[in-house]
Amino acid sequence: MSVFIPTIDFEAYDEQDDAALDDLASQVSDALSRSGFMKVMNLGITSVQIDHTFALSKWFFSLSEEEKSTSAYVSAEENFGYQSLGVEHLDPSKPADLKQTFTLRDLLRHDRSDPRWPTPEFRDQSTNFYKACLEGAYRIQRVLSKALGMDRDFFVQYHQGENVSLRLLYYPSSGIDDIAVGQLGAGAHTDYGMITLLFQKDIGGLEVQDAEGAWHPVAPENDAIVINTGDLMERWTNGKYRSTPHRVQPKLGDVDRYSIAVFVDPDTETPVKVLDSCLKPGEKPGYPEITAGEHIQERIRASHG
Repeated sequence: MSVFIPTIDFEAYDEQDDAALDDLASQVSDALSRSGFMKVMNLGITSVQIDHTFALSKWFFSLSEEEKSTSAYVSAEENFGYQSLGVEHLDPSKPADLKQTFTLRDLLRHDRSDPRWPTPEFRDQSTNFYKACLEGAYRIQRVLSKALGMDRDFFVQYHQGENVSLRLLYYPSSGIDDIAVGQLGAGAHTDYGMITLLFQKDIGGLEVQDAEGAWHPVAPENDAIVINTGDLMERWTNGKYRSTPHRVQPKLGDVDRYSIAVFVDPDTETPVKVLDSCLKPGEKPGYPEITAGEHIQERIRASHG
């Protein structure tokens, strides 16, 4: 069985146009029910903003290890800063991931004078990109509210940025001898929160697992953002929108791979319980109620074990 990931165009998105929202809601709901993944075009994030952020990422990861370590990650609770190769285990049963990361959480409120900002330009540019991605995420959330029969801003109200993270990812090119058995660029995992936005540029590596356990590559598509649902969205919808396992292959050859992910996770105190609209008459929820913070912290800590 192959995984079909449709490309959905948000060009017609208009909060005053019910028919356009209904059409988008139908397409989005169908994609997320099938595979938990879709590609989205015209979300309001410009190609110039994306290109600038990739350039910023390449610049940062080209610095010496000593320079990068002045931006070091401190704790899962804060979830902010630089992590070197082999620190994170997204699949705790496998060798550490072959990637470097800079995680930027809660940028609308993060201390502008934090000495871990590499430069003021880096801070301002990444914060502006984060804002654009958050606005794009709100469009998707309003479409999902429409699909699930909720008030327009039901999801938006719970995503003010406290646990929304922009993550710059760098997968250095390597030879086959540098890779341990079972070692990946990013180990098999599901995402923790509501939705994730992934910018792949033109070098692939992402693979998605189907219901039978087989893995399928997700080809990069210019101008399209890969979007998937995470654990908390699966809980809200009682399993209707899947939190699908995915992984990233290690980068073989002489070209490095960069990607950018934005994890749109609910604010810490958000109560996540199965929505009534996702239950048939008399059906019991398949998931107990939990706060978003409990689930997210548990998952982050496990990946840094």
